[in-house]
Amino acid sequence: MGTNLGKRDINLSMARAHLGEKTGTILYASKIYETAAWGKEDQPDFLNQVIMLKTHLNPRTLLKNLQEIESIMGRQRKIKWGERIIDLDILFYEDEVIHDEFITIPHTGIPFRKFTLLPLQEIAPKFVHPVLKKTINQLLTECPDELEVWPYLPS
Repeated sequence: MGTNLGKRDINLSMARAHLGEKTGTILYASKIYETAAWGKEDQPDFLNQVIMLKTHLNPRTLLKNLQEIESIMGRQRKIKWGERIIDLDILFYEDEVIHDEFITIPHTGIPFRKFTLLPLQEIAPKFVHPVLKKTINQLLTECPDELEVWPYLPS
């Protein structure tokens, strides 16, 4: 999950509540991390968090529900990597590999984004990427992303 508009910590809290209602049970949640914007850098800093869900939904239905939550929370898709009130992505779905016109799992950006790998390492350090066959620990060690990621400290 990521957010860089409005009251960012409240956005993440609201997203967790919606996820619990619309997708399943949250098993684990990482700490919240802060980082400068990635991809399109002329925007406010992001807060990011990774959660692990137990869900009965299949991947496509899960994605549909995530997009509904984004819409309910006011997300407007205008510019790729642009500002957003909330961004909800599926990083992994167990060890499934899916690639079609609607969904790609695992998320292709995982090995290149420290703001994703750091919270992932916190909740699943030994999870093996089903395509790359490397643990989250290994991917974080090899990650080329030089953006600083730090634990969020609410003011």
